[in-house]
Amino acid sequence: MTVRLLAAALLLTACSNGGPVTSPTPSPPAYPARMAAMGDSITRAFLVCGLPSDCVESSWSTGANVESHATRIRRLSGKPLEVANVAVSGARVDDLPGQAAAAVQSDAEYVTVLIGANDACRPSADAMTSVADFTAAFDRAMSTLADGLPRARVLVASIPDLSRLWAVGKDRQEVRERWAQFGICRSALAPDAPRDRVRQRVMAYNAAMERACGRHTQCRWDGGAVFGHDFVLADVSPLDYWHPGPQGQNTLAEITWQAGYWG
Repeated sequence: MTVRLLAAALLLTACSNGGPVTSPTPSPPAYPARMAAMGDSITRAFLVCGLPSDCVESSWSTGANVESHATRIRRLSGKPLEVANVAVSGARVDDLPGQAAAAVQSDAEYVTVLIGANDACRPSADAMTSVADFTAAFDRAMSTLADGLPRARVLVASIPDLSRLWAVGKDRQEVRERWAQFGICRSALAPDAPRDRVRQRVMAYNAAMERACGRHTQCRWDGGAVFGHDFVLADVSPLDYWHPGPQGQNTLAEITWQAGYWG
């Protein structure tokens, strides 16, 4: 029997038994008993409590006071969940391999990663982390997770579109003054900043993370969901109009949850 006839016979058999054969939809993985969060001040929920300090209980990933990933997992699983927030405020991608080692030490079964805003937000565009250096450091971190936690699920979130923050805040004098007062993200938020150049760099970082994640079977990329979301000014803290506030942390949690394993 030729290959063409064999294929036709198989199709006819499938149809005669009730229709074409379809692949079953894979079941979501089991909920973890331990999770870890890697990243920077966004994941540490800096400023959310109204003070210039971390407020990890309000983190989009591990916080208990918001609809975080941890909150959802506990509710849906009905079981305890240990969390380790190993993110560091001010961290850039070259800090990520060390955070990955800490996540391995926590024996996490689920890991979230959100990094890169501080690599693009520099005193000037010339000071941004190069794409090559960003890629190398991120790859090392992913390899550390893959080697140390081979069965852990990893969710990598894209870097937010910094030009969106400029767009929603630039016409508010109070916002511009706060950015200038604290020297926040001058590479993207200064009046004369080369925003297109910064945006292209963020897109290149995101592409590097997507490729790295794609090389590991236990890693899921958010598909650019965070980068593509149209954040509003109410999502950021009025203390600096830069870090996510309570609403922003919940927004991040929802976006990334829907892009993840159980959304």
